[in-house]
Amino acid sequence: MEMDNSALNGRRVVVTRAAEQAQELRRALESLGAEVLLLPTVAFAPPEDWREVDEALRKLSGFDAILFLSRNAVRYIFERCRELDIKSEALNSPRCLIAAVGTGTGEAVVSQGVQVDYIAKNQSGEALAGELGGRVAGRNVLLPRSDRGDERLSAALIKAGARVTEVVAYRTIAPESTDSVLLSRIQRGEADAIVFASPSAFHNFAALPGADPLRLSARVQFVAIGPTTARAIREAGANVAVEAAEPSATGIADALTKYYEREGLSHAPHARRA
Repeated sequence: MEMDNSALNGRRVVVTRAAEQAQELRRALESLGAEVLLLPTVAFAPPEDWREVDEALRKLSGFDAILFLSRNAVRYIFERCRELDIKSEALNSPRCLIAAVGTGTGEAVVSQGVQVDYIAKNQSGEALAGELGGRVAGRNVLLPRSDRGDERLSAALIKAGARVTEVVAYRTIAPESTDSVLLSRIQRGEADAIVFASPSAFHNFAALPGADPLRLSARVQFVAIGPTTARAIREAGANVAVEAAEPSATGIADALTKYYEREGLSHAPHARRA
């Protein structure tokens, strides 16, 4: 798609992803002519206590399946393996099922030299459990996740007959500071869309002084990456204009582009009015 003909051309899009994760999405949006403003509302940190993770990693060969829900889970697990000098060859065993949520997560696993056996068709951990079905029955499943992980996935896996070892591989935290000038601009509606990649990103945004997501979502399009984030936004009473089915940078940019194509360009984008 040519930039001049893109429905995103001149649109001002706020990205709330953590700074280290925002660049790919920024490039995808900017390639379509959008003006991207970065307002990280989440950051990540190691677990406060590594003992449960270390215990699981030291008996890695005893697991029949490992489910990766995010790039962060991949990053922290493999970094910890290297710190402990634990070889990940066991993960390439034919008897160990490696599954991931999202192509981006799958690519992160592959970049570590590990083959991915299954990528969820629907972009949520709960959906992954349903799709795997009988493949996890009777298996020892390792589930590395955030400290804010949704308990519904574990419950679904156990219901499917899996023996689940759940470990906190990383913590999702609020950034130490927020750009107050940019936040004021967003509060005044000087943006076309805000992208939220997780419930934590939305909740941390909503907790910022004066954010008022209920009022703001009536004027600015809230973009949710996947059904879990969309549900969190709607449960807070705010409107979700766009729900990206594919959480990759291109998937998000495509979903937002299609939204503006459907809506038309009867109103000039904020970036053009500024």
